[in-house]
Amino acid sequence: MAKDINRIKVMLVEKKRSNKWLAEQLGKDPATVSKWCTNTSQPSLETLLEIARLLDINYTELVRADQLSE
Repeated sequence: MAKDINRIKVMLVEKKRSNKWLAEQLGKDPATVSKWCTNTSQPSLETLLEIARLLDINYTELVRADQLSE
């Protein structure tokens, strides 16, 4: 079973932003952002920090550390 390591989608919803908006801000393909939001793939740490900056949140709000163990 896939683990939900990041909370990008949750934070986008809370900030009333879309995947498309995030893709445009980062200069990334919307399909890439979609994969991050579904936890199919993970962004780099540098990108995660940039997402946190864009959403005006602490990067720790984007990561579920309890899902990293096991």
